[in-house]
Amino acid sequence: MWVVIQAHYRARGGECVSLGKTAYLYVPFAHAGTNKCGIDHDDLSLYKQLPVYSGVGSPSLYGHDTTPGKEVLMLKIVYPICCGIDVHKNFVVATIAATNKQNITEYKTKRFSTFTHDLNALAQWLAHYQCKEVCMESTGKYWIPVYNVLESSCRITLAHPKYVRAIPGKKTDKKDSRWIADLYKHDLVARSFIPEKQIRELRDILRYRFKLTCVGSSEKNRVQNSLTVSNIQLASVVSDVFGKSAQAILSHLLEHPGDTGFDFLPLLHGSMRDKQELISQAINGTITPVQAEKIQLCQQHMSALGQLTDRIEQLAETLAKPYASAVQIIESEPGVGHMSALIILSEISADMSAFQSARHLCS
Repeated sequence: MWVVIQAHYRARGGECVSLGKTAYLYVPFAHAGTNKCGIDHDDLSLYKQLPVYSGVGSPSLYGHDTTPGKEVLMLKIVYPICCGIDVHKNFVVATIAATNKQNITEYKTKRFSTFTHDLNALAQWLAHYQCKEVCMESTGKYWIPVYNVLESSCRITLAHPKYVRAIPGKKTDKKDSRWIADLYKHDLVARSFIPEKQIRELRDILRYRFKLTCVGSSEKNRVQNSLTVSNIQLASVVSDVFGKSAQAILSHLLEHPGDTGFDFLPLLHGSMRDKQELISQAINGTITPVQAEKIQLCQQHMSALGQLTDRIEQLAETLAKPYASAVQIIESEPGVGHMSALIILSEISADMSAFQSARHLCS
């Protein structure tokens, strides 16, 4: 971020100066009493997003003489004491950035393993320096144990990697953690939405349910492929090969592979009875023993997946009980069933104050 700002101002004729542990931006002064500078460009989002301190023509600023007629912009310190954590699989590197009233920042860096004992030591280390503000990158799943330990004692900002990516080149774990701390102390890091623990657990199991549903769909495709190879064209006649009537016919074909001329009329239900002639032609194929075994294995797997899905849904119901009123509100939307309402709840939680607007929520 600092490199981007430097390049931005230098490209526009400004000057960037770094004095020790404090950085300044010098730009041509143009509009007294405003936060605009003399740079001619259309996008003013930089000035809207970055809280700055400005002073004009002061004789000296922390040992540096400023040139009269220029405006000094200094990024505001939003979090005087904060910590940046560089997360890895086996260890984390934490850097506490403590800024005094003279805007001089001191850094303290320490490395901890990801074992629970050391993560508790990290929490105690932060408490010793009265550091309540923590920022870390969302590295795979490795951030979750750190988040779980620090959640009760710190205000944690989980950042997307693209928002805290350090300068390419001489990167080290220590420099990365310090970079995160520097960005965060100026409030330049976008916070990811992390709901409370019970919602996170509900989200975890419902996403697992979605994975199982995808696996079940893959097994259905394998069954259909085996039927196609065997020239059993039920899919061309019935709307759902896994419906009650079609599955009854398929079960008979698997038990008697060579019997394609059996009386299947008693197995048909409802409107299926009107398709007798087409069904008779569709099942006139040959299921080999290998394909029959494959179809049966797929059916057993789908049955097991169904049982697991039922258990997950029971657990989800238990976790969602405290949010019954929110679930009821979500279900009031047309086309949203009970399970869909639970999934929506698990993704957005019940606290809408976390979102600035409906557009923000949708994004």
